[in-house]
Amino acid sequence: MFTYWNNYYYIVIVFQAIGVIHALKTGRNQWIYLLIFLPLIGAVAYFFMELLPDLRRGTNTKGISKIVFPNNEIKEWERKVQMSDSVTNKLGLSNAYAAQQQYDKAITLSLECLNGYYAEDPAILMQLARQYFLNEQYQESIQYFNKLQSKSSTSLKTVEDELLYVRALAGAGETENAENGFKRIIRVHHSLEARYYYGLFLKAEGKNQEAKEQFQLIRSEIKLLPKYARNRNSKWQRLALKEMLVNK
Repeated sequence: MFTYWNNYYYIVIVFQAIGVIHALKTGRNQWIYLLIFLPLIGAVAYFFMELLPDLRRGTNTKGISKIVFPNNEIKEWERKVQMSDSVTNKLGLSNAYAAQQQYDKAITLSLECLNGYYAEDPAILMQLARQYFLNEQYQESIQYFNKLQSKSSTSLKTVEDELLYVRALAGAGETENAENGFKRIIRVHHSLEARYYYGLFLKAEGKNQEAKEQFQLIRSEIKLLPKYARNRNSKWQRLALKEMLVNK
């Protein structure tokens, strides 16, 4: 009765269906066309580019559970909030919403936490700055980044947050500040991620040749890195190559 499983085509259909369902649940709608019209290639590409990185970030069954049931974490945090609407539980639920691209809900919860003793809490301010950015509310994102940096004891402690702030400046149309910010991060931190987003910034400004130079530099500079750093930055190499192929 199971002889039809011997035909690989049915296996491809199963993986295609899993990919489409997961893409819809997690907001990766850009993959739908590829998964439907190129099922074998699409399923393989989706697994290696989207599912596998998620699995690596998790551990064994926990990572697999997040892939197959992406909303389980939300349900678990919602249950915790119902039992106790503490700041810790609300922030946990806020992060779970943001992980599933439900940014309006995430922001609402984070704002609820920004009261009383926690009114100036740096961790909540940072969470709001990130969530507003992801929701493409760049002015609000900049507002919270500026609040963080105005505190004498607080600064942006990671390259990723520095870059997010600069990208928010670009999104808000503060082109001069954004360009200076991209250049500074590239110069100080030698960040290939920053170079990639600087290339996109230049492209959006109509400076296609300068943008192409940034993407070319990513491909040449990554060869100089040790193996572990090349693996960590391989995403930016792939995206840079994609940009170069699209904009010949």
